[in-house]
Amino acid sequence: MRLKNKVIIVTGATTGIGRAIAERSVAEGAKVLVHGINRSEGEELVKKLGPAAALHLDDLVDPATPGRIAAAALAAFGRIDAVVNNAAIVPRTTIETTTVEMFERTMAINVRAPIFLIQAAFAQLKANQGCVLNIGSVNALSGEATFLDYSTSKGALQTLSRNLANAHGTDRVRVNHLNIGWVLTPREKETQRAQGAPDDWFTKVPAMYAPSGKLIAPEEIAAAAVYWLGDESRPISGSVLELEQFSIWGRNPVKT
Repeated sequence: MRLKNKVIIVTGATTGIGRAIAERSVAEGAKVLVHGINRSEGEELVKKLGPAAALHLDDLVDPATPGRIAAAALAAFGRIDAVVNNAAIVPRTTIETTTVEMFERTMAINVRAPIFLIQAAFAQLKANQGCVLNIGSVNALSGEATFLDYSTSKGALQTLSRNLANAHGTDRVRVNHLNIGWVLTPREKETQRAQGAPDDWFTKVPAMYAPSGKLIAPEEIAAAAVYWLGDESRPISGSVLELEQFSIWGRNPVKT
């Protein structure tokens, strides 16, 4: 029980990586405030997790949502020990196709919401010597050509993680950051199919993208998250860790 009695907020937790983190956290003894926007997915998950989970449905585009999420966690469990900023949108945009509306929506969900959720939970995090884990992307390092808005937002989130770690180390609030690679979530499966890929596309990913022969599973990200959410990683703060199948820095393509 590596997270015994910790109360953890996980945004975007009704599916994909967020769901895997919520499930693994409960398995490790935590109580989880499951945030999301899909009622059926959320209700199914909290039913599965039982009394260790509570559901809060809210749209992160609304500036008031972070305060409501923190209040929901306190109402359900009486304290907050950790915040996992996982929720994000991944628009496919370029300099030719992006719009002000799309850019602002991306930044609102992917950057503004994490900042103000941390702010809303900060008194509790400080009182409980808690932590923040921000779920970023390797796209923060420059990004794919069609991920302009997304990459920009993840670069900002990475800077946020380091800034807060430096600013609040003496408050005993730790802030760490995972830049993840290509993960096989249910949403990614459907996105690729919608773009014309065959139903079994994920079984035929080229070795240069998945040297192990398969994409990363959400549960593998969740396993890494447990370490950073637990006391085993204390007092480390300000770490940015790339979770990808190859070195991001100085990468050479894998021969096929």
